[in-house]
Amino acid sequence: MAKVTKDMIIADILALDRGTAPILLKIGMHCLGCPASSGESLEEACAVHGVDVDMIVKELNDYLESRQG
Repeated sequence: MAKVTKDMIIADILALDRGTAPILLKIGMHCLGCPASSGESLEEACAVHGVDVDMIVKELNDYLESRQG
């Protein structure tokens, strides 16, 4: 199973499963399709948006794990 890490690029997370988009959108990452998402890590994006990266990594991985069921 693929796992999200805080150093992953946003675009790579979206490529794993498009269902990750709503999780990112709900924390204020509304420019998922912008050029920054192709070069910005999840940790960098969380820092900009004032979000706990570890919490989001867990939520994303919980989601991906539920899809494997």
